[in-house]
Amino acid sequence: MQAPVTRSRPVIAPALVLVGVLALAVNLRAGLAGYPPLLETARADLGIGAGAAGLVQAGAVLMMSAGSFGAAAVAARVGRERLLGIAVATIGAGSLLRSVVALPALVGGSVLVGLGIGVSGVLLTGVVKEHLAERAGAVTGAYVVSMMIGATVASAVAVPLAVGLGGWSWSLAVWAVPAVLAVAVWVPVATRIGRARPQPVDGATAGTAPVAGDDADAGGLAAEVRVRHDPFARRIACYLAGSSTMFYGWLTWLSPFYESQGWSPQTAGLLLAAWSIAQIPAALLFPAAAERRRRWRFWASLTVLSSATGTVGALFAPAPGTPLPWLWALLIGIGVGAGFPLGLTVIAWRTPTPARSAAVSGFALGIGYFAAGVVPLLMGLVIDAAGFPPAIGLLLLGAVVQAVAVVRIGDRAR
Repeated sequence: MQAPVTRSRPVIAPALVLVGVLALAVNLRAGLAGYPPLLETARADLGIGAGAAGLVQAGAVLMMSAGSFGAAAVAARVGRERLLGIAVATIGAGSLLRSVVALPALVGGSVLVGLGIGVSGVLLTGVVKEHLAERAGAVTGAYVVSMMIGATVASAVAVPLAVGLGGWSWSLAVWAVPAVLAVAVWVPVATRIGRARPQPVDGATAGTAPVAGDDADAGGLAAEVRVRHDPFARRIACYLAGSSTMFYGWLTWLSPFYESQGWSPQTAGLLLAAWSIAQIPAALLFPAAAERRRRWRFWASLTVLSSATGTVGALFAPAPGTPLPWLWALLIGIGVGAGFPLGLTVIAWRTPTPARSAAVSGFALGIGYFAAGVVPLLMGLVIDAAGFPPAIGLLLLGAVVQAVAVVRIGDRAR
C-alpha cells in the first residue's frame, strides 16, 4: 500500500514557542516552593508532626515521578501540546484545592500539583527538541530560570501572602492564577503548532501517517519508551536522582531547619528565596558554558562540589547569628540550580528524536523524582526521631550518587 502523502505548512516561529514554554515553566516549581515557608504554621494549625508535614511534599514529588513515567505514553494518544495545557491546568486545580484547611485537601491538592509538574517537565523536553534544538542548552537554561523565578517569588511572598490573605491555605491557593494565565498563553501556541505540522492528504485520515517530530513518530511509541536497558538512560537517571534529592530535600526543609535554629518564619522564607535566586545565574551560565565546548562533565562536577560544600557547611556550621547560612544557601543554590538543566541538556544532546528525548527524560525524571519524593518524607521521620543533623546527612548520599553518575556519563556522545 502506498504511504500517505503529507503536505507541510509554515513552521511556527521558534520565538513564539519559547514564549509559551517560559509561561508554562513559571508554574513548575512555584506550587512546591510556596509550601516550605508555611510548613511550620500548617503543622501547628493542623496538629501534625514533621513526618506528616514531609508527606505533603513527598506526595507531590512522588506524583511528579508517576507523571514523568506516564507522560510520553499519554502524549502519544492525546498530543503533546494538548497534554501540556491539561497538565498545567491540573497544577491550577491542585492549588485551588489547597485553599481548604484540612490535611486531606492539602495532600490531595499537592498530589495534583505534583502530577501536573511531572507531566509538564517531560513534555517540555520534547518541545525543545523539536522546535528549539539548535540552542537546546540555552533554551533549557532559560525555561529552568523561568521555573526558578516562580519558585523564588513563591518562597519570598508565601508568609506575607498568608498574613495578607488571612491564612496559609490562601497563600498556597494563589498559585492557581499563574497556571490559568499560562494555559491562556499556551493554547494559541499549541494550536499554531498543530496547524504547522504536515497534514495527510490523498484521502488518508488524520493520524494514519506518522507526524514529523511528534512523539508518535518512527513507527510508534513502544520502541521509544523501552529505555531502561540503555546505559545512558540509567546513568542520567542516577544523576537526576542525586540532583533532585538535594534540591527537594532542601526545598522542603531549609526554612524549617533555620526556624529550629531560632529564625522567624519570614526570615527563613527569605533565606529560601535567596537559595532560589542563586539558582538563576547558575542555570543560565553552566549549561551555556558546557554547550560551548561540550565539556559537560567538568561543569556538572562543579555543581556537585558546590551543593555538597554548602550542605556540609549547613550541617557542621549552621551559625544562625552570622552570615554563614546565607553563604551555604548560595552554594547549595548554585549547585542544584545548574545541576538540573545540565541533566536536561545532556539528554537533548544525546537523543536522536523528540520521541526518544521524551522517553529518556521521562524515565530519568521518573527515577529522579521518585528518589526526591522519598527523601523529604524520610527526612521528616528522621527529624521527629533524631533531629536535623542526621536528616541533612541523607542529602550528602544524594551528592555521592550524583558524583558517581557524572564520572560515568562523561563527555562522549554515548
